[in-house]
Amino acid sequence: MNPHFQNTDTREKQETDLLTNTAASYQLIVWNDDVNTFDWVIETLVEVCGHTKEQAEQCALLIHTQGKYAVKNGDYNDLKPQCDAISERGICVSIESIVT
Repeated sequence: MNPHFQNTDTREKQETDLLTNTAASYQLIVWNDDVNTFDWVIETLVEVCGHTKEQAEQCALLIHTQGKYAVKNGDYNDLKPQCDAISERGICVSIESIVT
């Protein structure tokens, strides 16, 4: 076997991993506050982020106990409209780069 050539499957996996890592380089962070109710945050995560009710409930609990939580990972351009929609509902939200 020639050491200068990679197996096609290995090369495709590496390219896929690179694309996946690049695409998921940001986090949508929702911050805890003393204003919004659990129900409002849960409803927002279901409607804006497409979470199931159970996922949204778990996120809301983590937001409350940890002060903030990354509710979604992805490309900045995909997360920006969701960030804006959550913010318009009066919930503190930000987009942060994932540090690797």
